[in-house]
This record gives sequence, structure tokens and C-alpha cells, in this order.
Amino acid sequence: MTSPTLFHRFWSLILGCATALILMGAGSPLQAQTVAVMVNGEPITNYDIEQRGKLNFLTTRKPAVRQEVINELIDEKVKIKEGKKYGVDPSSSDIDQSYAAMGARMRLAPDQLTKSLESQGIRPETLKARLKAEMVWSSLVRGRYRQSLQVGEKDVAAAVQANGNEKLEVEAFEYRLQPVVLIVPKGSPPATLEARRKEAEVLRGRVQTCEEANSYFKSMPNAAIREVVTKTSADIPAVLREVLDKTPIGHLTAPEVTKQGIEMVALCGRKATTIDTPKKKEIRDKMFVEKYEAKAKSYLQEVRRAAMIEYR
Repeated sequence: MTSPTLFHRFWSLILGCATALILMGAGSPLQAQTVAVMVNGEPITNYDIEQRGKLNFLTTRKPAVRQEVINELIDEKVKIKEGKKYGVDPSSSDIDQSYAAMGARMRLAPDQLTKSLESQGIRPETLKARLKAEMVWSSLVRGRYRQSLQVGEKDVAAAVQANGNEKLEVEAFEYRLQPVVLIVPKGSPPATLEARRKEAEVLRGRVQTCEEANSYFKSMPNAAIREVVTKTSADIPAVLREVLDKTPIGHLTAPEVTKQGIEMVALCGRKATTIDTPKKKEIRDKMFVEKYEAKAKSYLQEVRRAAMIEYR
């Protein structure tokens, strides 16, 4: 008969192994199971707090204050709930696109951004959670308070004049552009790329109007023509403006090699116009940000007051 001591040792070993396997399967340390705060029935764990603290330190290079991190996570929980109330719930694809865009601004591919975060002990889901909350909140504030966030022309003009006797507008050009591309599959040999470039040069000589460009490129295999876009001088780099100013209306710009293949731009129109001065645009943007931040702050206070927040 097995002695009680031996039996208890055996049973303790079984329980210990089972617990270890559960924790390994969860992929999280023991503290991940410890809830620090409940927000509207949803938990914020100590592991969440630790992860967000690491992310905040990575972006600010300042030691994270625990209560500030907790407040940030609480804010995000109530923002996400408020978003669902109005049908604002970004999909995984939307969040992945935002994540990829952030990586692109840092000149990193998504997998490179993930590796960079993981090297600092940060799970990519930690950053994605923050991005989701930002997307939801921006959409909510802009959507619900669209009218009150508008900045009036008279207010902008008065603010510009108060900053000095500056002009409100300057002369510029407005361009109507239609990008076209001769597609070259990724990994194609240089000879294929060169053949398409020569083909583009031939077409450039033939096309005299945007109507002809549409006729050629819509019927051509492995080619595409996009919708017409309108840009002003302020939207276009100086080098491209110089090229467009030298291109006759209806003609194509010189071929350029891109990731998609050989690209050109059909110049469908060019006319003189006026645009806001840089100073006026700067003041307009500043006034909008001030309105947005004030409205976002009061809105957040409102939803937090209605939230059920329980510290453990």
C-alpha cells in the first residue's frame, strides 16, 4: 500500500507539472494571471501594465509611472467600449495596416518592427492595442463633433493678421494628374524592365490627350491607369513641379522605374489658382488641434465618469 507521504508527493508533482504546462501554453508569466483593475467588466493585468510601461519607456525614454500607465490603459478600455456603442470597431486588417504604416515611417517592415519590439521585451499586441484605441477615438471625436471642430475662415484670417501683416494666400498652380503604370512582375530580369521602359517611351510619343491615355492603357495587357487626382503646388515636391511645368497638357511625363514597374503621369490640366500661405495653414492646423484636444478631453472625462472601474 502506498504511504500517504509518497502519495501526496506524487500528487503534488502532478499538480505542479499541470500548472507549469498551463502557464507555458498561455505564453505569459504568472503575473499575467493577476488582475490589477477591472474596467466595465474587462481586466487590466499586471502584465498589461508592465508591457505598456516598457512601450512608453521605449517611446519617451522616461521611466514609466505605474499609475499613469494604469490611467492610460483605463482610458483605452473606455474608448474601445464607447466606440463599439457607435459601431466604431476597427478590424484586425485595419489595425495591421496602421501597424505597418507606423513601421514604414520608421523605415521598417512589419516583421522588422515586431522583432525590434520583441528585442525590448514588448509584444507587438501591446502596440497594436494602443493603435486601435487611437483609431477608435479619433474616428469618434471627429465624427460626433464634426461641426464644432470646424475652423472658420474669419477666425483664421484674424489670427494670421494678429501674428503680423502677412498675406493670407499666394499664387500657385492646380494640376490634374492621372498616373499610369506598365506592370513589371517582381523578380523579372533587367531585359524585361528595359523592354517595358522602351514601350513606355513609344507611348509617350503617341499620347496627346488624357482621353488617348485612357484608351491606350485601359485596353493594354499588364498596364493600369488610375483615377484623376488634383494637386496644388503646395502638395507637390519642387522637382516634380518643374517636370509638370515643362510637360504639355495631355502628354505623359518621362518613365520612371518603381516597385510596380514603369510609371508615368498624364497631365490632364494645369491652371493658375491661389492657396493658403504656409503661415495661414500652420495657424489653421493649430486652431483645429486646440479644438480637437479640448473636445476629446471633455468627451473622455464624460465616458470615464460613466465607467465601472474597480481596483483590485
